[in-house]
Formats: sequence, C-alpha cells, structure tokens
Amino acid sequence: MTDSSFSPVGTNQRAFRDALGRFATGVTVVTIPTLEGPMGFTANSFASVSLDPPLVLWAPARASMRFPYFAAARHYAIHVLGAEQLDLCRRFVRGGQGFDGLPYSLNPEGIPVIAGTLARFDCLHRDSHDGGDHLIQVAEVLRVSARAGAPLIFSQGSYGGFTLGLD
Repeated sequence: MTDSSFSPVGTNQRAFRDALGRFATGVTVVTIPTLEGPMGFTANSFASVSLDPPLVLWAPARASMRFPYFAAARHYAIHVLGAEQLDLCRRFVRGGQGFDGLPYSLNPEGIPVIAGTLARFDCLHRDSHDGGDHLIQVAEVLRVSARAGAPLIFSQGSYGGFTLGLD
C-alpha cells in the first residue's frame, strides 16, 4: 500500500474528507426544544475538552437546515449512541423521522432527552468558535448519565461497532 500526500484544499476536498474518515468517531444525537417541538441532530463531531471544569464540544454543520436552532441554543443534551442504536442515529439525519413517535422526557432545563443511550451529557452552552463550515460549540456539562455497553462507531462513511479488550 502506497501513501499519498496532497494539499487538502481545492479539488482535493473529497480526498481530504476520505482521509479524515480514517479516524473512527463515536456517534451522538444532540437535542434541543424549539417552538415547533423537540429537535435532534446526529453528530460525530463531539469531544471532551476539560475535566475541571467539565467541558465538552460539538460542531454542527452550517449547511444544515437545523443549524440556526442549534447555534442559538443555551442548553442541549448530547446523547452518545450504543452499537445497537443505529436506528436512533438515522432518525436524526436529514430526512429522518426525528422525534415523531419516539418517547422522550424533559430534563430540569426542559431539554428533550432520550432514554437508553450509552451516555448523556446535559449541557449549558459556554462559547462558540468559528470552525469554517461548522460552528464549534463548547459547553459545560451539568449532569451525566451512563450505562455499560459498546459504542456506535462511524468510520470511512460507514457505521459499525467496537470490540473491547484488544490490548
């Protein structure tokens, strides 16, 4: 196998995206309330930032029709999906069912939360940063819930699982 080297701008954007896809990520659904009802957004741009204070980040795409809602949200919940929750992931992508027919409850801040996800971080928005075609959202984690299980993984344009204990 031969490595290739290229500039990530211009006509090489697809190759750049493909190279980024070599880094496997977890899959999340970020939720907020709106005047039209609860709204969710599937995102794999999620990371921990700090333990003290407890901070995380995620980055919604500016091209999303739901972007203005998420960019303006003061509180949101970030749900980390388990390997068996691909159907939940697909509900919140473009053209998905969203919350239609999906049971949910509200956390103390009035944010719609989905039961049974691998982990959930109830967040207070702290700061936003320009991230090119995304907006980097930094949030303080107010509460966490978590259960045992393997995560849903996204890599190279496909979803899959993760086998624990290969060390």
